[in-house]
Amino acid sequence: MGLLGRLRDMLRREADPGLSADDPDLVVVVEAFDIAEADSAALARSPEWRADEPAVLRHHLRIPADQVERARELLAPDGWVLVAGDVSHVSRVQKLDALHCAQERSRMASLAQRLGGDALGWDALQPRREAAR
Repeated sequence: MGLLGRLRDMLRREADPGLSADDPDLVVVVEAFDIAEADSAALARSPEWRADEPAVLRHHLRIPADQVERARELLAPDGWVLVAGDVSHVSRVQKLDALHCAQERSRMASLAQRLGGDALGWDALQPRREAAR
């Protein structure tokens, strides 16, 4: 197994299987929609983000309607779920850190561009503090 495969497996092991993107207790704890801002700065400015807990990392993309299924095919092997709309959301559960956020932001920008779309930014959601597991 290559480096990318080992990294993917590590991220899946770190994810909380009890957390899902449709959990009603989730709230946005950090947002990054300014391409000039480093992901580490976005995480650092968020007092609500809990680095030691898994989160739902959600990318906001504009993807042409005729490319949505292709995007799903490309994202599914790594555990990403795409919910299509005027602005599509691509999400998965994982532990967040600046390196992985930056890597995934770059990946989503590349994917969107290849499909004729645009990556708008990302946010992360975690359960409300009082509902945190």
